[in-house]
Amino acid sequence: MMKNLMFLLVFGVSLFMAGHVAAEEPQTDPRLRAQVHTDLGGAYFSQGQLGVALDELNTAISADSKYAPAYSMLGLVYMALREDSKADESFQRSLSLNGADPDTHNSYGWFLCQRGKVDDSIPHFMAALKNSLYATPEKSYLNAGICSRKKGNDVDAEEFLLKSIRLQPRQPQALFNLADIYFKRANDSEAKKYITQFFRVASPTLESLALGIRIERRLGNRSDEASYALQLRKMFPDSPEAQALRNGKYE
Repeated sequence: MMKNLMFLLVFGVSLFMAGHVAAEEPQTDPRLRAQVHTDLGGAYFSQGQLGVALDELNTAISADSKYAPAYSMLGLVYMALREDSKADESFQRSLSLNGADPDTHNSYGWFLCQRGKVDDSIPHFMAALKNSLYATPEKSYLNAGICSRKKGNDVDAEEFLLKSIRLQPRQPQALFNLADIYFKRANDSEAKKYITQFFRVASPTLESLALGIRIERRLGNRSDEASYALQLRKMFPDSPEAQALRNGKYE
């Protein structure tokens, strides 16, 4: 509820500013107009209103065609719309205007990773991490870890993910992926440690419960295995995993 109230407050202030800008358009600094409309575009994007977000961001660019954050946010919107050529162009335009911006490097890296260009994505995460003013480096370490796993490189993924949780220990994706990496290496004690931490900070998912069952089974912890199995059957009764458990064929 507090998060919703904060969003409404910020959104309300942005609307007020936008109204003020509209009333004072001829006298207002173009950079300020671009900033206000970019903020509005970001707010609409976070609420899933992509069309309105697109309008606001195009207005921002019309006000100041050299305002890099507008292009960065535009890249995210086009990414969500799966207009990949426009997304790529927007991210590159943003970086041409501000090549040191860590958030844009992180966003562009994630876009490239999601489109299967893992080798191209990692350098952008590393570029984000080089910026000493980057407020959330754990995100780029996490993304680099996830993307490394996409390529089957669990060695680099482990290093990135461990760095991520050192900065922010309560990251479900990092904890789950580390548990999965260690399970596949038959390092069951480490796998158990990280899957247990996962369940402390996140709600169970089908994948996490399935992994928990396998870890506890290999460790011989029948009570914990049964607990995870019971949760999986109750929460995901129609899943193939639940069916396999009911038939005694889960491996």
